[in-house]
Amino acid sequence: MFTIRQSPQQWRQFPDQNNPKSSSSRPPSKNQNPFPPKIISSNQKPAAGRIKRLVLTQQDRTKLNISPDREFYAFPRFVTHVDTNFISTLTNLYREILKPEMEILDLMSSWISHLPEEVKYEKVVGHGLNAQELARNSSVQYLQQPEKVFAEIFRVLKPGGVFIVSFSNRLFYEKAISAWRDGTAYSRVQLVVQYFQCVEGFTQPQIIRKLPNSKEDNSIFSRIMGLLGLLSGSDPFYAVVAYKNFKPIYE
Repeated sequence: MFTIRQSPQQWRQFPDQNNPKSSSSRPPSKNQNPFPPKIISSNQKPAAGRIKRLVLTQQDRTKLNISPDREFYAFPRFVTHVDTNFISTLTNLYREILKPEMEILDLMSSWISHLPEEVKYEKVVGHGLNAQELARNSSVQYLQQPEKVFAEIFRVLKPGGVFIVSFSNRLFYEKAISAWRDGTAYSRVQLVVQYFQCVEGFTQPQIIRKLPNSKEDNSIFSRIMGLLGLLSGSDPFYAVVAYKNFKPIYE
């Protein structure tokens, strides 16, 4: 799930990589980089929001199921993709970080809101791929162009706006990109950290983990198993948080 905080400005539209009809440009050759980075000279200060480097290779961006995402998500799935412990942890994180005066843009939204019910925010906008799921509502792992998406999120955030990326170990395997699909829990967290770091202007990302059985078993073996995402029990919770330009201080 993506959740960005503070009022969004106008969004730019990106072509659907999985739909050849969405773009009239010629597809890149096998050895051609479809996302060439802009070179910044040593005496040139990087502009805020600019992509400093690419995180993924072309192979990292591939999916097993290359059909358009709109077709894959055309049918509603009224199920919870994470357990109640994960949802409770995420709601508490939102309760701690998000303030009532904020305007919320909830990306990869579905039929259940994880925002605290007792808090009335200035404005909440949900964005998803299935209208029926969104109508019932009072993931990083699928992004093939995360660098561009994170740069666009940076653009629409107000200074001091916060971007929260939360996820567990569940996924639609055939739709996840190779870098995520073949990774471990630890490598996936580091991947999201790199997404933030590749865009000029985000603050140092903060990593939040809540692993199952972490209180009952604090052994080295348990810690290693947790980092690899191999612990049994409730869904592991991961979140990476960063701010645009600076982290506000609230009295």
